[in-house]
Amino acid sequence: MFQFFKRVKTVVGSELNAMLDKAEDPVKMLDQFMREMESDIREAEASVAKQIANEKMLKRKADDANQLVEKRQQQAEKAIEAGNEDLARRALEDKKSQEQQAILLTESWERAKQDADQLREKLDEMKKEYQDMQLKKDTLKARAESAKTRTKMNRAMSSISNDESKRGFERMEEKVMRFEAEAETSEDLSSSSRSLDDEFRELDKGGVDDELAALKKKLGKE
Repeated sequence: MFQFFKRVKTVVGSELNAMLDKAEDPVKMLDQFMREMESDIREAEASVAKQIANEKMLKRKADDANQLVEKRQQQAEKAIEAGNEDLARRALEDKKSQEQQAILLTESWERAKQDADQLREKLDEMKKEYQDMQLKKDTLKARAESAKTRTKMNRAMSSISNDESKRGFERMEEKVMRFEAEAETSEDLSSSSRSLDDEFRELDKGGVDDELAALKKKLGKE
């Protein structure tokens, strides 16, 4: 179980590019890894809880056995004071039996406590590593999303550069410029094709204006 976290660290770190090469979605894969880590942590928590419960049970039995040893010692002393040597002997015999039991239970409790302490440390390491992976996952997800966005933008720009509509727009622009050139040419042709009568009419028009100006001056109507 605890080895799983090392595997996840390797995948999340050095194998991100491999996931991209295989067309796997890094965001979904990272979320999946985190869910697996969460499941392992819950499983580890359950194991630690069982071990702690076992440790407490053995501690309670060891304490009870030690208390019974002390009790038999006090009872033996009380029996001697009362002059009942046989009762004292039986109390000491049971005390000796309880001492052996207390020793075995204490040894079992110490081993259980050592195992529980180690499991607690492992669980704390798993939770800390999970938190580190959570932070790293958020960073990697942001990087993956940014890379996907850049890829989409680059593809869009490439599509626009080669798009048929853009080429059509350029053709229409050329056509408008051609229309404008034709219009300017027709204006030049119209100007150069004036007849002699047109030019004389223009000249006559100018003579009337001069005559009108002279008449106004004569009559003082300027």
